[in-house]
Amino acid sequence: MAINEKEETQKLYYSIGEVSELFDLNASTLRFWEKEFDVLKPTKNKKGNRLFTKKDIEHIAHIVELVKQKGYTIQGAKEQLKGKLNSKSEDVQGDVIEKLKNIKAKLIELRDREDPV
Repeated sequence: MAINEKEETQKLYYSIGEVSELFDLNASTLRFWEKEFDVLKPTKNKKGNRLFTKKDIEHIAHIVELVKQKGYTIQGAKEQLKGKLNSKSEDVQGDVIEKLKNIKAKLIELRDREDPV
């Protein structure tokens, strides 16, 4: 299921046929999942063909794991993905807050070092 590293550096987009072959899924399943899962947003070319990015493929791999391997329903998989995305969002927010606190402390330190004129 992993994309080999040589292909990864050369290709930015994968067709629905390539992705369906990669995961042994029907193209219709991928189109259905695109409607069901907000995280799947393949771009479309002028002809309307879906073009999947590496990020889309990572999301599909996670959906395949939840639905096909762990036996989740579509709704259950949606909830799992939503929980995963929310926890990532909270982690990012925590990191940003910590960095801002560090910047504030450094600015206060610089301000206090300066001699009043």
